[in-house]
Amino acid sequence: MSDLDQQSINTIRLLAVDAVAAANSGHPGAPMGLAPAAHALWKKMNFDPKDTKWINRDRFVLSNGHACALLYALLVLYGFDLTVEDLKQFRQLHSKTPGHPEVLDVPGVEVTTGPLGQGISNAVGLAIAQAQFAATYNKPDFPISNSYTYAFLGDGCLQEGVSSEASSLAGHLQLGNLIAFWDDNKISIDGSTNVSFTEDVVARYKAYDWHVLEVANGDSDIEAISKAIDEAKKVTNKPTLIRLTTTIGFGSLNQGTHGVHGAPLKADDIKQVKEKWGFNPEEKFAIPSAVAESYAAQVKKNQKVHEEWNSLFAAYKEKYPELGAEVQRRLDGKLPENWADSLPTYTPADPAVATRKLSETVLSKITAVVPEIIGGSADLTPSNLTRTPGAIDFQPPSTGLGEYSGRYIRYGVREHAMGSIMNGIHAFGANYKNYGGTFLNFVSYAAGAVRLAALSHHAVTWVATHDSIGLGEDGPTHQPIETLAHFRATPNIAVWRPADGNETSAAYKSAIESTTTPHILALTRQNLPQLEGSSIEKASKGGYTLVKQEKPDVIIVASGSEVALAVDAVKVLEGSGIKAGVVSLPDHHTFDSQPLEYRLSVLPDGVPILSVEVMSTFGWSKYSHEQFGLNRFGASGKASDLFKYFGFTPEGVADKAIKTVEFYKGKSVLSPLTKAF
Repeated sequence: MSDLDQQSINTIRLLAVDAVAAANSGHPGAPMGLAPAAHALWKKMNFDPKDTKWINRDRFVLSNGHACALLYALLVLYGFDLTVEDLKQFRQLHSKTPGHPEVLDVPGVEVTTGPLGQGISNAVGLAIAQAQFAATYNKPDFPISNSYTYAFLGDGCLQEGVSSEASSLAGHLQLGNLIAFWDDNKISIDGSTNVSFTEDVVARYKAYDWHVLEVANGDSDIEAISKAIDEAKKVTNKPTLIRLTTTIGFGSLNQGTHGVHGAPLKADDIKQVKEKWGFNPEEKFAIPSAVAESYAAQVKKNQKVHEEWNSLFAAYKEKYPELGAEVQRRLDGKLPENWADSLPTYTPADPAVATRKLSETVLSKITAVVPEIIGGSADLTPSNLTRTPGAIDFQPPSTGLGEYSGRYIRYGVREHAMGSIMNGIHAFGANYKNYGGTFLNFVSYAAGAVRLAALSHHAVTWVATHDSIGLGEDGPTHQPIETLAHFRATPNIAVWRPADGNETSAAYKSAIESTTTPHILALTRQNLPQLEGSSIEKASKGGYTLVKQEKPDVIIVASGSEVALAVDAVKVLEGSGIKAGVVSLPDHHTFDSQPLEYRLSVLPDGVPILSVEVMSTFGWSKYSHEQFGLNRFGASGKASDLFKYFGFTPEGVADKAIKTVEFYKGKSVLSPLTKAF
């Protein structure tokens, strides 16, 4: 190791130490141990700090996101839009250096990591997207996509189940463009990993069919680290795990202990570290000029690589004008012109169809005209109906199961990994519109990934079938009750529960056009009629009046399969002399974004409103005065029997509507939308 390399590594370490000390909060240990690996890796990566969206950049994911002071130090040293002043504001309100990497806040951060295991799983998605993009568009002598995804991960990431799911799939898919570094420092928050984590990780990853390399001295042997990266790149049919044996808090008086994991170094410790490494102990956030110049020179080399790629892509567009135009459109974040014309529409004359089947019809239409749509299922393809006719699976060509240019992903029984991988695919760029299928109840398995999608603005789509007790005989373990309430309560998620074909098309229109909001499409197993008065245009507002009455006595607001039930209840109520209007509310998020004037036209003052949904009533008080739902777990039986048992029949809904009318008769009724603030 050269003196300059050593000084650069120590600069990274001390920038992290000073940032954590200034905040009096954070994790200095991992950055101190991983600085040599970070220095060695970033010298080999292709990226341009002035264009963080360059599609052919190498991606770096810090899965052990608590070590973010390491990443922030690198971003400062390499000239991203982050400064020493930002490091001084580490973990402070409104700073560009939050307590974990945030993709929306920090220039140069690829994905939001925090919950352990998510980052490495995102990295699998990034690698899948790169492989698919390259296989679709690369031509001989025109490798417009040949980037790598690198990830750092710690013992905590390896213990979380989501990383096991994702790593298993990565091995099957032979993702040779994925290189991960395991920070084997044998320390977690509780102390030594001997108390809970003694498995043979190397054997496990070999069993996943990963290529595994080991670096015995990750604290200082950057030549071995650099050689390991080169060796990893030579293996093109397997992802690589590089085991780095490091010392947490290397250089600290408390090195190698959990005491340096999640707390700032004490003042005397910082002083001795700086003195030992030849830095002025009185100076904070020091960047020696030689170090700054070295990193600046590396940036210039990288920018030359970027310029060469720009020339390559320009030549590509000349030789392959149609493909070039398609790639450019995707890079510009634009959808094909008039793509929405392919969305199917329906009338009441069309037969009753399950919305999962209607979803299949939509997918078959739009995937034909929107090449950036890719998707799959967590081993429920025949139930989710997510694979379109003629689809090619995304698989290693050597397996004979598909091609890397394939657009259908077999996720296996890995719902959580599927969610994290979907987030990674979206994070790659190229305007990918990706979806994943499972039962609605099992989206809960992936709640961590769904939440991060909302937080990070990953516009992914969950095709969530079997959306209620209407799935029937599989019983309460499969029947979602609280699931929609959970995800509707999460900020920035559009949870669509369409009632017919037009609403299903509207849900997909919203999902495909979204750039910042994940979508969950809750779809039925049972057939639903095509409704009189529904349309893509109306449903695209998230809620609309389906059955209009002049001066109604009550309004029934519902979603999904209960909308047709409400329509039938109107006929029953007519026999009792009660006029009932019906509102379909397929998506609360979209409806809430409409002007208040419109929303009040749908749910007005002066009329009692009853909500009907065959699951938890939690959250419906925002739109109704009274709620008819299911605040208990379901049961095993035929769907028709379950709906009768729980009172979800036209007569049962009419009974609740009559009681609502009687209760509010003679009272001043304000819309539930009418609030003080």
